[in-house]
Amino acid sequence: MKIAVRTTLSLMLAILPGLAGAQSADPGDSTIMFALDDPDMAAATARALAGLDEFLALSETPPSGTDRFKLKVKVRDGDVSEHFWVIPFHRTETGFVGILANEPEQVRNVVLGQNIEFTRDDISDWGYTRDGHQVGSFTVCVMFKKMSKEEAHYMRGKYGFDC
Repeated sequence: MKIAVRTTLSLMLAILPGLAGAQSADPGDSTIMFALDDPDMAAATARALAGLDEFLALSETPPSGTDRFKLKVKVRDGDVSEHFWVIPFHRTETGFVGILANEPEQVRNVVLGQNIEFTRDDISDWGYTRDGHQVGSFTVCVMFKKMSKEEAHYMRGKYGFDC
């Protein structure tokens, strides 16, 4: 079964104004499949995790000019997994809780706008906006490589990516 050896990452950047639960499916919300052992995605995730503590500290006392702090988390449903942006989020005694900001395509145990609980081990990326530019969101930069040049250029310009 193909899906068991692949992971799905939702591109939706979860940076649009408004609450995630109130968002409808955005034309920019596309899903891109990656092999579980994709080296570029593994490097992007490692880079994100290396800076996670600094990001979490920053999210607790955001400096002026920053907003839209978000985490990308892995949700499992049996042998299928899919990664979603969670915004807003906050820490709990046992991990984190936040609102799922993407429409699931593969997993069926969560829905857009649902409050989900997760642990640090589920986190695969983080990001926020600083003065209109994206900081972090390392996995999204990898996803741009699988898009058409036109689509990637549009997404970079619209959402402030410098990658």
